[in-house]
Amino acid sequence: MTTTLSTLLELFDLQEIAPDRFLGGSPQTSLVRVFGGQVAGQALIAAARTVEDSRVPHSMHAYFLRPGKVGRPIEFQVDRIRSGRSFDTRKIVAEQDGRVIFDASVSFHVPEIGPDHQMPFPDVPAPETLPTITQTIEAEPDAWPEFYYEWGSVDIRYVPGVSGVRDGRRVWFKTTEAVPADSVLHAGLLACFTDLTLLSVALAPHGVPPRHDGFQLASLDHCVWFHRPVRVDEWMLYDQFSPTAALGRGIAQGHVFATDGTLVATVLQEGLLRPVPLRA
Repeated sequence: MTTTLSTLLELFDLQEIAPDRFLGGSPQTSLVRVFGGQVAGQALIAAARTVEDSRVPHSMHAYFLRPGKVGRPIEFQVDRIRSGRSFDTRKIVAEQDGRVIFDASVSFHVPEIGPDHQMPFPDVPAPETLPTITQTIEAEPDAWPEFYYEWGSVDIRYVPGVSGVRDGRRVWFKTTEAVPADSVLHAGLLACFTDLTLLSVALAPHGVPPRHDGFQLASLDHCVWFHRPVRVDEWMLYDQFSPTAALGRGIAQGHVFATDGTLVATVLQEGLLRPVPLRA
């Protein structure tokens, strides 16, 4: 999908085709539908184009409504719901071939001074000591999806032996090259990357590996709260677990930390967890 960082950045360089309306690309991929994280990240970028530079995204609440078609452009319509002194709210609707596939609300805030606290940083090995995702897949091809091969723009390294800790998973990640110093671009890329590894965590308590053979998974919604400045070209730890699963759906939650231990974002996602017969 995005084997190079330049290809990925092209996806997030949206074209304004009319006032508050933007066009984004969608690459060819082995997936049967457009990767949801890509659409979420593009939507955040579109919303940010309609607010002042002094305002930063602090929350995004997104719904995946229909599968997107790979290789087809996506149009993003931004509605300026509210523009206040401290907060701006934008609603974004993504359409493909005249059909709505996604909608989201993004809120922007002028940073202020206030109380500052956070949860502790987990005790984990440094990313440089862990195998790359390619090495991990090659060592356990039946456990890991080959989809990650398409993400050559992101260095992903799983922390081993975390299944017993809240039945979750932890992963280090960063882009393979430097990203321009644009805070909105880094936030949009983070919204995208946090969808890469999260939902399969909802099956971890049941002993199902990330490849999740025997299950159909689909993200239903994706929420991100941006607590502090983000740099996706520096190592970040994604601490993920699943509070609950029931009635064919599961919740997965993640916390994103910078290497200095700073909590930069919290992510919550609900997804479909549908058992399907394995093919012979």
